[in-house]
Amino acid sequence: MTNPLALDQQLCFSLYTASRAMTARYRPKLEAMGLTYPQYLVMLTLWENDGRSVGDLCGTLALDSGTLSPLLKRLQASGLVERIRSAEDERRVEIRLTDRGRELRTQACDLPAHIAESVDMPLDDVVALRDTLARLTAALNTLPDPDADRASADRKR
Repeated sequence: MTNPLALDQQLCFSLYTASRAMTARYRPKLEAMGLTYPQYLVMLTLWENDGRSVGDLCGTLALDSGTLSPLLKRLQASGLVERIRSAEDERRVEIRLTDRGRELRTQACDLPAHIAESVDMPLDDVVALRDTLARLTAALNTLPDPDADRASADRKR
């Protein structure tokens, strides 16, 4: 009989260790580009669609503004992005790539293929895993928040 509490039987631990291993795989190439992994994720979103608001980036990357703001400040200090306050709404800050940030995209283009080649798995398996993880994430994000349910029940008492 399998122990349901064995660490190697936990999906959460498998996802955690896979994430750490994948991030470590990216690290040397990103360091050569002057980026951390979270900064790379920000740059990916901007290379896909430049001129995004901080709120939009938070939603896309599933980060809160307290986590994202220091990343953006470091990217700005590196000369890769600029933060522009909206003329229509002073509260809205738009993040735009600088010329240097756009040029870095060329250097990053080979990175996904390099990472895929370094993983000793058929490309079809990697794509299937990515798609499965996307479905898992979507399913988890549609579940009710147990903390919110608990807080609501506590307020009713």
